[in-house]
Amino acid sequence: MRPDSLAILEVPAFSTLCNAAFALRREVFVLEQHVPPEEEHDAYDLTATHLVAVLEGEVVGTLRIVFLPEHAKIGRVAVHRLHRGRGIARTLMGAAMELSRARGQERFYLTAQIAALGLYEKLGFVAFGEEFLDAGIPHLEMKTY
Repeated sequence: MRPDSLAILEVPAFSTLCNAAFALRREVFVLEQHVPPEEEHDAYDLTATHLVAVLEGEVVGTLRIVFLPEHAKIGRVAVHRLHRGRGIARTLMGAAMELSRARGQERFYLTAQIAALGLYEKLGFVAFGEEFLDAGIPHLEMKTY
């Protein structure tokens, strides 16, 4: 369930709020999931559209959208461990898809950790291809049709 005071904001790369999102990504991916630090950031961070979920003045969730000709690629979805299970990731994903549609992109793609497949399936994503490891974590590619 979405908290009433949750705000979803689009933020410029390396702004104060985006840097807070990068810190959250580091906490979730590097510290919790043991993703190598050098794999956590890439060149897309410079040009991606970054969304943050802010609750009571704190960045509690984030994702990024990379607009490619063939689809909007959504990734780096992270929610602070103390705020999981409250619909924040779903709310962020909905906002990302709405923003992408407003910018003319109707097709979506992502690579999902196996543990998160259910979230994305509820949003209309369908898994395809073979399971693969990304930073040692099992993933599947997913897209909307």
